[in-house]
Amino acid sequence: MPIRVTVWGENVHEQKNKAVAENYPKGMHGQIAALIGEDKNLVPTTVTLQDAEHGLTVEKLANTDVLVWWGHAAHGEVKDEIVERVVQRVWEGMGLIVLHSGHHSKVFRRLMGTPANLHWREAGERERIWVVNPGHPIAKGLPAYFELENEEMYGEPFSVPEPLETVFVSWFQGGEVFRSGLTYRRGAGNIFYFRPGHETYPTYHDATVGKVIRNAVNWAYNADNHAHLLKAPNTPVEKSIEPLVERGAKLTHHPK
Repeated sequence: MPIRVTVWGENVHEQKNKAVAENYPKGMHGQIAALIGEDKNLVPTTVTLQDAEHGLTVEKLANTDVLVWWGHAAHGEVKDEIVERVVQRVWEGMGLIVLHSGHHSKVFRRLMGTPANLHWREAGERERIWVVNPGHPIAKGLPAYFELENEEMYGEPFSVPEPLETVFVSWFQGGEVFRSGLTYRRGAGNIFYFRPGHETYPTYHDATVGKVIRNAVNWAYNADNHAHLLKAPNTPVEKSIEPLVERGAKLTHHPK
């Protein structure tokens, strides 16, 4: 069954910055979707901040297996009720891929429960991305390392929770290092953070970056939906698995 992928793009820099517009004439979201679509089992669609409900309607999210998120300049413009809608879908089992400056998105911070801060420098320096977990599905088919000639530097410490797995570690020309590929699970949802993707550089035209994102989408996909995880139902005595006699005082009355 094809995997339904929604690429969410902020679509702000493309409208205001000539370099970004030249790098991404279809919008960054359009180019990311094109990379994803190279896998014929992945069916990408795009939505943007400017769409009604930021494109993330209840119906759209119900028909999304994996959400890919890129944002930078307008994190604060994402409405809180949409953030909660996305978070609940992740808890249910929707996969989430967070790219580059999406580390400061409301969605990622909400799921991490931390500031997700780091050090940065915009100097067009070389980034060498080392595969430190070569047996991981996200690293499938990759060399021991790959390089991006021009990227923004992100440096440790990165104030996120300890990940389930670290897949990539980056070294930058200025000397800093960064954990640039991290996996998490929240509820039933698989989450992958992937660092590269500064808008003034052609990162999303790089074939290896595209392979990583496609691998990540396939890894994050969960065929099952666990909506029951959003509920906390009371199990009455008469429905207990083993025979049970109620005893002791009760704090709360649960109507039958």
